Amino acid sequence: MQILGAVLAGGRSSRFGSDKAMARMRDGRTLLDHAVAGLAPYVAQVVICGRDDGLPDRPAPDMGPLGGLNAALHHAALNGFAGVLTTGCDMPFYPAPLPLPLWGDGAAVLEGQPLIGWWPAALAAALDAHLAEENNRSLFGWMERVGARRVAVPGLTLPNINRPQDLAALDQSLRPDGRP
Repeated sequence: MQILGAVLAGGRSSRFGSDKAMARMRDGRTLLDHAVAGLAPYVAQVVICGRDDGLPDRPAPDMGPLGGLNAALHHAALNGFAGVLTTGCDMPFYPAPLPLPLWGDGAAVLEGQPLIGWWPAALAAALDAHLAEENNRSLFGWMERVGARRVAVPGLTLPNINRPQDLAALDQSLRPDGRP
């Protein structure tokens, strides 16, 4: 089974105050670089969604996470991938226990971190329809519509980077090898 990895990186970073995806961790690499590297071991290919150098949001720019997910689902469907494993650009780590409980016949997201998810490629047309409806850019509305499972991984804590001070705190908490 071929799986596409997608880093959802099209947000405005309004709480961060600058382009969060390009913020650098203490090792000099960007959050986006870390997100791609974290996801790569579990997928055949990684795409970046919602940025000029990646897949543009679909059906239009500035659609939020669902625009990036829609672009990834269509890319997956057109290129023979079974589905898409997603993460956010502000998720610099993708621990080994994450993918297995997400994979399955239907959509699934990590409890508390819905940008980390599994989305079968067959959902591409349904997401087109969802986005064509008025006021349906909510990730939670989409999750409800497709019956996405919410998966808890006991003992797993992931950073939530919304502001520069969140990134600074994460950097200070890392081991010398740069791992949590």
